[in-house]
Amino acid sequence: MRTWLLLLTNMADQKKILVLCTGNSCRSQMADGFLKHYAKAENKNVEIYSAGVETHGVNPLATKVMLEKEIDISNNTSDLVDTYLNSGITHLISVCDHAIESCPVFPEKVEHTHHTFSDPAKAFGTDDDILNSFRKTRDEIHTFCRTYLKEKF
Repeated sequence: MRTWLLLLTNMADQKKILVLCTGNSCRSQMADGFLKHYAKAENKNVEIYSAGVETHGVNPLATKVMLEKEIDISNNTSDLVDTYLNSGITHLISVCDHAIESCPVFPEKVEHTHHTFSDPAKAFGTDDDILNSFRKTRDEIHTFCRTYLKEKF
């Protein structure tokens, strides 16, 4: 009986974060990577997922700039938000305006945080200019994720 109570308590305490973006290719993937990395390093009892209102695949430049920070998102998948509607999400982080405008209503009680980051996939210029745009967005997301985990968990 005690084991069941402990299991039920742990399940009730389980927090699930969903990071939402338009195409689930860059910003939400980077946030997913940072949140998973720091949640694990800090022994946070939280599961992290990312999704989009569309799926565009994981952007190779997002993977490249995350590897510069020693975080590998190359095995991530680009998922639709609908996949997570009835999965017990407790926290929603939207990282672009379009995603929040198009987001379906979650049936559970979900704590929502919105922070818009520039879309590096829309950057133009030289290859270096575009890569630096990805790095700039990555660094902004990194700072946000560290602060978010400290404040919420």
